[in-house]
Amino acid sequence: MNYQITVRFGGRHQRYHTFKVSADNAAEALRQAADKVPEEIAADVDLVELRVAINPDERSYLDEASSGV
Repeated sequence: MNYQITVRFGGRHQRYHTFKVSADNAAEALRQAADKVPEEIAADVDLVELRVAINPDERSYLDEASSGV
């Protein structure tokens, strides 16, 4: 499964770093994510978010559903 990882860093001036990992489950994705956080921001990270990464080609949009596309 593909996961999107977002890390927030930077204290008062928050910034975000986003990347994807592929893993069998969320625990493994988090382990991979820990290894992929850039060293230069690692000490300033205060939040990590994990989401299932949706394939844009498989995603349906509200307008498509109502127009029969």
